[in-house]
Amino acid sequence: MKARRNFDEVAAGWDENPGRMKVMGAISELVFERIPPASDMDVLDFGCGTGLLSLCVADQFHSLTGMDTSAEMLNVFSRKADDLGFDHVQTLLADLDQGGAPQGAYDLIVSSMVFHHIEHVPDVLKKLLGLLKPAGVLVAVDLDLEGGRFHSDPTGVFHEGFDRVWFAQMMKDAGFAGVRVENATEILRPEGERFTTFLASGRRS
Repeated sequence: MKARRNFDEVAAGWDENPGRMKVMGAISELVFERIPPASDMDVLDFGCGTGLLSLCVADQFHSLTGMDTSAEMLNVFSRKADDLGFDHVQTLLADLDQGGAPQGAYDLIVSSMVFHHIEHVPDVLKKLLGLLKPAGVLVAVDLDLEGGRFHSDPTGVFHEGFDRVWFAQMMKDAGFAGVRVENATEILRPEGERFTTFLASGRRS
């Protein structure tokens, strides 16, 4: 059985990586350009980590829930939300990949660089569909196929990126309608290698 990464161990220093901050800032801008925030939206940040994707626009939502498998990541997320004075932000410790099935009803679920850490992607997509309100939307950004070069430590990496057609088909098979996959952003490593990402979206009919 492949080992899972312990994100608790890295949570405290997660935001200290300037490259990660730049990439996540670009992805956040792209995601919320694709689906603009609205004051009546209940939003789930799936695999939220420390909140780099969603906290920057949380003031524009009705509610924001950060879901993660790491309690320490969620602690950082909560502290940042408190520092920003948000009282409509909450956290949820859950692992959908290991059988977790939380309750909820969301207008929008967002996710960035999470699915390659998920072993059973089709099952998790079905669970996320079930957490959406009718006409609710999932927007996920992840890596294109990268041959195992992206992570220096492959612990907890179950997919070396995704073929876009395959990912779209998994979303359709899970029950998503209106599935689209488009270019997202590039990630430039310090050594000069570039990796591309895609943005996949679909809605609950």
